[in-house]
Amino acid sequence: MDRDAMTRAVQAFVDAIGERFEGDDMEKTAARVAKAWSEDLLAGYSEDPDEALTWGDAPARSGVVAVRDISFASICVHHLLPFSGRAHIAYLPNERLAGLSKIGRVVEAHARRLQIQERLAAEVVATLERRLEPRGVVALFEAEHTCMTLRGCRKEQSRMITVNASGVYEQDAAARREVLELLRGPSGSDR
Repeated sequence: MDRDAMTRAVQAFVDAIGERFEGDDMEKTAARVAKAWSEDLLAGYSEDPDEALTWGDAPARSGVVAVRDISFASICVHHLLPFSGRAHIAYLPNERLAGLSKIGRVVEAHARRLQIQERLAAEVVATLERRLEPRGVVALFEAEHTCMTLRGCRKEQSRMITVNASGVYEQDAAARREVLELLRGPSGSDR
């Protein structure tokens, strides 16, 4: 990322607004914004999701592995506004078993980029497929998008839910239903 170019662009944006706050240290705003975007909000561009996912050997006849409530934040590619929520991931191991925290790292590496939620879920599934070679993967993402809650129709607390599946979970509707119930939690609903 070119932080100097980002700083100049942010400064032009601030100048175009025409607001100047006396004594509020605004001369450093553009540099602070560029740093926040490059080091935090878009940090996923400097990470390789494939390298984040390490594994060990799976025990024979391993059952489904699920991780719920992985928090994430991302930036919508359409309006450059944040969306955030929770990811729920399940996979059916074949020979490889991921380290538990590694699934969260994969979500983070993909989320900290300009994204749309549908692509985010698909990229997480593709990474798990590529690295773990499981019998199937399901990713359920639920998020609040500020491009819908702060602008446009301004419907606060509305959430978008996306599901992406591969392998046995893409091919077998009953298996997909079963794992989605597991991901949604004991009540069978999206809390």
